[in-house]
Amino acid sequence: MNILIKWLILAASILITAKLLPGVVVTGLWTALVLAIVLGLINAILRPILVILTLPINILTLGLFTLVINALLVMLASSIVKGFEVGGFINALLFSIILSVISFVISKVLDPIK
Repeated sequence: MNILIKWLILAASILITAKLLPGVVVTGLWTALVLAIVLGLINAILRPILVILTLPINILTLGLFTLVINALLVMLASSIVKGFEVGGFINALLFSIILSVISFVISKVLDPIK
């Protein structure tokens, strides 16, 4: 049940973020739900590997290179999911940052105890 709620929160966050950023297009709710699954899988499988491989650069940049990794993973997701388009690296970077903030806020509003 908890996974379903997190999935729906991420999908809602994707839709809100796409409305805020002019360079990002999500064609509908179904696309947002599929994108939430794809981003979850990418973040669970590829992100840890990339963070470990880029650890020296991440240490030198005090962790800011992780934002670059997140943007690249969003661009990867846009090439996988039809109906989700990102208009370049800067839009992917902004999308990943805003998506994280909106997801966090929505999850705290819905479950303020944790």
